[in-house]
Amino acid sequence: MPTLDFGQPELGIFQMAYVVEDVHVAMAQWTQDLRVGPWFLLDRFTGDDPIYRGAPSQTTVSIAMAFAGHMQIELIQPLDDHPSVYRETIDERGYGFHHYGTGSRDFEGDIARFEAQGYELAFRAGVPTGGSVGYMDTKGALPGFVELIELGDVMEQVFTGFYAASLGWDGSDPVRPFA
Repeated sequence: MPTLDFGQPELGIFQMAYVVEDVHVAMAQWTQDLRVGPWFLLDRFTGDDPIYRGAPSQTTVSIAMAFAGHMQIELIQPLDDHPSVYRETIDERGYGFHHYGTGSRDFEGDIARFEAQGYELAFRAGVPTGGSVGYMDTKGALPGFVELIELGDVMEQVFTGFYAASLGWDGSDPVRPFA
């Protein structure tokens, strides 16, 4: 299986994501307690043409990403009470684990493959790296959603840059802008 430049199999899990009450507090705790960082923060994200459970989505979140070894950690703070895949998790189980992120070279085909397994596309949006993401509702078969992350040159360059920043990181400049 081909490997992404940041060391994970391109079609395997390369991200673990968590919904958090306060992204700044969570980044500080992950940095202090687990030595994860530096964090790349996107203060406000709605996505391009976001669709939640078949209707336009209005939710806005803050997103922070960092690497722990080759695994990307994503922290997501909802900034409103609009219906979303994040609010679903908070309402059902509270804050904590939310989804696994996996790469997709055939985005529409992978959505169809998961739907054929009985999973439902719960959320879809365009992202700053030029591709799309789709959250598949695993309906309890797994302990969270599966996020399909459309692979492309820009996405891989950005994530590889985040990974490279983590190598030999000395703890300085722990929060950086999502470029």
